[in-house]
Amino acid sequence: MTSTAPKATNIVWHEASVDRVARAEQRGHRSAILWFTGLSGSGKSTLANAVNAALFQRGLATYVLDGDNIRHGLCKDLGFSDADREENIRRIGEVAKLFLDSGVIVLTAFVSPFRADRDKARALVADGDFIEIHCAADLSVCESRDPKGLYAKARSGAIKEFTGISSPYEAPENPELKVNTGDQDLDASVDTVIKALEERGVIPAR
Repeated sequence: MTSTAPKATNIVWHEASVDRVARAEQRGHRSAILWFTGLSGSGKSTLANAVNAALFQRGLATYVLDGDNIRHGLCKDLGFSDADREENIRRIGEVAKLFLDSGVIVLTAFVSPFRADRDKARALVADGDFIEIHCAADLSVCESRDPKGLYAKARSGAIKEFTGISSPYEAPENPELKVNTGDQDLDASVDTVIKALEERGVIPAR
């Protein structure tokens, strides 16, 4: 397990002059972490970006943290071992927490295969701030899509430790929202997420 104990000493958290409550009042909506999880090919990034576009059209403050994009920068030093996956999600959880404090609705699209790692990200914030969204699609459906050709490479042995093939995926047991991305079209999936955000009071209902 990766150690999260700070190496630096003599550090003190600095309170900001503008807090999250003030930002929510200015923007007219709450901030939240929308944590999209699911197998590769389940539609996490597609759905997160479509929801982001719908929220943006309403004039809301949003940002998408995408798994591949993060690995081009913040997590480019990490591989796909269990330990590296754990550290990847730990970093994302901390970054998402900062976005939450900034008053933004942050949408994260990561396989995040292990429940324990997702639970640690959840534990960083208060109840109600972390909305786990399971993009549910059978492995056969995800593999038939294979948008990046990753399943084919995993089956051939070219990719080791690939989730769903040679590494496990632990589906959420009690997510805030389950979206059947395997058999539901994108527009319906977006509507499902938007409705859930309205019902939870994250965004104003129309």
